[in-house]
Amino acid sequence: MLTLYGVPGFGSAISEVMLAMTREPYDFVNVEGFDQPGPQQEKLIAINPLCQVPTLVLEDESIMTESAAIALMLLDRHPQFAPRPGTPARDRFWRLLVWLVANVYPTFTLADYPERLVDEQQAQLKANAQRLRKTYYQWLEQELGEGPYTFGEEITLLDAYWPVLRCWGPGREWFAANTPKLNAMADNVCVRVELETVLKANKLL
Repeated sequence: MLTLYGVPGFGSAISEVMLAMTREPYDFVNVEGFDQPGPQQEKLIAINPLCQVPTLVLEDESIMTESAAIALMLLDRHPQFAPRPGTPARDRFWRLLVWLVANVYPTFTLADYPERLVDEQQAQLKANAQRLRKTYYQWLEQELGEGPYTFGEEITLLDAYWPVLRCWGPGREWFAANTPKLNAMADNVCVRVELETVLKANKLL
């Protein structure tokens, strides 16, 4: 069985939603406090020296990290959770998946841990990162169709991102007012019965 090390509501929530979507059996280990010195950090470092969530331990005890990499692994097992190969939608799926982790994710690192990068003007760095993130979401809104999911009627692993990102900054009210299509897609993911347990566990409902 797979074992996911994470924290409810953190980035591991995205991978946990993907696991629930694909109905992969897994155990969840809560390592809340991993980003501060202490036993939880030591526990995670012993498994993954990079000390990051999600950390997914596979059946052969090898380690998988990065939500996009976990998505690709799951697609090898469950190819129905992405558009068909050889279609324009498939190309857009790859683009948006990589775009999210290459562009949006770093704004959270900058805003949440500015001390890792600068000794001074940390508040300004945080504000700039949050402002940049809003422009990314507004660009994404223009790229989306009318739903109900990112690629129409069929849910894909990319849709696992929307309920989680909506609960992070700039928050639910901002998404509802500024990215209504993205907000509606997050709503559609949140009403899926097979995801109710994991969404509640991560305080996404």
